[in-house]
Amino acid sequence: MVANRSLAFVLCLLIAGCAGSEKSKRADAVAMPAAKVIQADLDEYEPRVREAIKGSHFELVRQENVLVVTAPVLGTFNPDRPHMLLPVTLGPISRIAKLLERDKSIGVLVLGHADSSGAAALNRELSHERARAFTAIFRLSGLRQDRLMVKGVGSDMPRADNNSAAGRALNRRVEIILTSQDTMQALLAKYSQPALPAAAVVAKRTVDADQAK
Repeated sequence: MVANRSLAFVLCLLIAGCAGSEKSKRADAVAMPAAKVIQADLDEYEPRVREAIKGSHFELVRQENVLVVTAPVLGTFNPDRPHMLLPVTLGPISRIAKLLERDKSIGVLVLGHADSSGAAALNRELSHERARAFTAIFRLSGLRQDRLMVKGVGSDMPRADNNSAAGRALNRRVEIILTSQDTMQALLAKYSQPALPAAAVVAKRTVDADQAK
């Protein structure tokens, strides 16, 4: 199985501190809160997020000091207008947004993903538009800009093999990554730096660890 590179990338930034260029080393100066503090916050927050997405086709994964809500494109967006949300998805997204509105300590990173079909530039643009569809609801709920980051990464971070239809469907998704407000501020500084090679290293380590089991 291909490792979830987007999650590996985020974990690399949050946990490992990702080595990179001199510019990225300056971003490393941003202090990260202690992981145990973040985990304690998310221990309380996780069941509330699970309740918010209950009955939907969204998935929630807890990984170290982040919560990742994944929304597959299929069943979330209008097939005829690929960046427009279907009405059935507004409920769970709005419930997550209400939780975020009440809990000022949580920061949000929304990542849009595409498969490798078609032109890379178009995939990146479409993935960004899909991510923005989510953040539009968050902003309407009152989530401030300093707590919210959005990015379309196109096909750069697949979670499955693009050589199969099933794999491509898994890769077309939007991820809502939730972590503490303090950690998100550090993540915002780090995310602007070129760290994809480090993410690839983390992904390889994950695959190697799985194979060693």
